[in-house]
Amino acid sequence: MVFAKAVILVALGASPNQEVLRDWTATALEAASTAKQLAFVQARSLAMVHVAMFEAINAVEKRYTPYKVTAVATPGTSAEAAAAVAAHDVLASLYPSQAASFDAKLDIALVRVTDPGVRASSLALGQRTAAGILALRAADGSEAPSTWRPLTSPGVYIPTTLPVGTTWGKVTPWVLDKGDQLHPAPPPPLASAEWARDYNEVKSLGSKTSTTRTPAQTEIANFWIVTGPTLFLAATLSLLESAPQRSLVQNARLLALVSMALADGYIAIFEAKYAYNFWRPLTAIRNGDLDGNDSTAPDLSWLPLIDTPLHPEYPCAHCINAGAAGAVLEKEFGNGRVPKFQVTSPSVPNVTHAWERIADFVDEVSNARVWAGVHYRNSTAVGTAMGRQLGELGWQKLLRPLK
Repeated sequence: MVFAKAVILVALGASPNQEVLRDWTATALEAASTAKQLAFVQARSLAMVHVAMFEAINAVEKRYTPYKVTAVATPGTSAEAAAAVAAHDVLASLYPSQAASFDAKLDIALVRVTDPGVRASSLALGQRTAAGILALRAADGSEAPSTWRPLTSPGVYIPTTLPVGTTWGKVTPWVLDKGDQLHPAPPPPLASAEWARDYNEVKSLGSKTSTTRTPAQTEIANFWIVTGPTLFLAATLSLLESAPQRSLVQNARLLALVSMALADGYIAIFEAKYAYNFWRPLTAIRNGDLDGNDSTAPDLSWLPLIDTPLHPEYPCAHCINAGAAGAVLEKEFGNGRVPKFQVTSPSVPNVTHAWERIADFVDEVSNARVWAGVHYRNSTAVGTAMGRQLGELGWQKLLRPLK
């Protein structure tokens, strides 16, 4: 699939000062999609690209504390060129089969750097920051094999598709100290009124054949089928384009903070998902007579509006992403009215969703997952709260302004 580049290009116009960030973000997303990386792996890849670019730009501008790569830029180094080199080198390492296309893109980016000294220093800086980030993530646990064991009885068939992300909760985080730092309380007891409320809401509104879900709700559910960082980064870039007075290093920092929060969101959410192993609506609703709750009638033919993801339900991964990105963006732009930002989704062609409050953007994601039939309301609230905590922690802890 090559839709990611189109989404980003629509989200962000051609502001020259931000071109390097826009172009290499689109290239990174397209590369991840071409490589068929799962959503949580894409988030790791984009964080590597954005942090490497930030480190290169910040080494020139000297505005913020670095992440973990201390690089020194010689006078005259081009921040834009160094960032392009950093992005190129990270991507070439992550996707070696696509290296030729990255090389061609870098050649175009460097055409404007005509001074041999500037070109040499920019190449050296970008290469150093990329190498630093690649070294930091080389043994982060992302390559650990899945050892998940299907539960069955000897000789009894069960579906053979393995779930995804079973070991991702143990990947080394970017912001958090460890994957279980935000570990949530358990989901509601099955005998509780809260469980019955959530069960019946998703049973009604999330069904493939629902008569209670409105056309607008159906559109929102389908709009957010897309997994991974694509739409969250598109929203971020759209907000950046609405504020052209911002500097390149400010925007590089914001993208790095959002991407690190998204990457850690997947680590935190998979740690919790596999700790609780809570059933999805598809399983629960077809077994509503087994939960001990008289208010949850089963429906043996029930199906969700969209395909159920291949990992446990609790908490909501889309929601931790929205909460994390939203928290970072509110720290930057405030929690009131902001310039209108918008996103298009490849799952609903020719439709654009726009917001003037970041909180409305976050809320739409939570609603979408209930209306799609893949999450319960409590799970969306818990996931969003985890994300907000994560985003705020990253903001307070990393890439701080220099005094």
